[in-house]
Amino acid sequence: MDNLLVILIDGLVYSSWLFIVAAGLTLVYGVMKILNMAHGSLYAIGAYTAASLVGWYFNGGYPPWGSFALFIGGAVLAGMLTGLLIERGLLRWMYGRDEVVMILVTYGVLLILEDATKLLWGVDAYFAYQPYGLLGRVKLRGITFTVYDLMLIAVAGLVGFALWYALNRTRQGKLLRAVIHDREVSLAMGINVNRVFIVTFVIGSALGALAGGVTAPALSVAPGIGIEIIILAFAVVVIGGLGSVGGAAVGALLVGICRAVAVHTYPQFELFVIYGVMAAVLAVRPQGLFITAAARKI
Repeated sequence: MDNLLVILIDGLVYSSWLFIVAAGLTLVYGVMKILNMAHGSLYAIGAYTAASLVGWYFNGGYPPWGSFALFIGGAVLAGMLTGLLIERGLLRWMYGRDEVVMILVTYGVLLILEDATKLLWGVDAYFAYQPYGLLGRVKLRGITFTVYDLMLIAVAGLVGFALWYALNRTRQGKLLRAVIHDREVSLAMGINVNRVFIVTFVIGSALGALAGGVTAPALSVAPGIGIEIIILAFAVVVIGGLGSVGGAAVGALLVGICRAVAVHTYPQFELFVIYGVMAAVLAVRPQGLFITAAARKI
């Protein structure tokens, strides 16, 4: 039972991290039909921003608890500004192009941003460990867990609820769903599709940077983390179904639990199990578990 508890908690923590990243990626695809390969770089920018702010804050001797608002808010702001710059500076000129072309364009942005982060922050790893220990530890059935890791589960739940509420219980969310269903009819009905695209891409970018910001204290922030996370996020959204936020949650949960089982039982299969889950799902449902229904035009 203790081993099952450890597997469950580890799986939920890993799933929460993956969901926050994948939610932004699948939201952008669902609305704009853009598989944003640069999403990994937005994650990296959020992580580097958070790590830099944590280092500056604690070196300045400020009250420790204030660091949470600083590095999380800073990461989200950095993601929003970068996302706005990408959308207004490049993507708005590419709307209407083939999806493969958009993948190539955003992949080019990924490569540019990867080099830009090296120019800004260098090639040395950053360690923003101080907030990780502030919340202390808690014992469950005699097993010690870090409260910060458990907080990631709560953050993922909050992000999921906020997206669900915004999409289903607000006027703006209903307009967004109309754009998802049929972009041309939405435009004819007077919906400002261009503004919807801007807001969606900025929110998706903010979610990617948020994931980087909240995980920065739990790992070393080093070059290449953006490439690693986009591969994992892509696997999650493919499993859940491109464009489905609920599917991203289920996909992240499947990947997280299966990875935790592999780590605690057969660690040599840790890297394989993620892609094994993706292959198994796609063999049964090639479009993912919760693919969004497409409108048929006559």
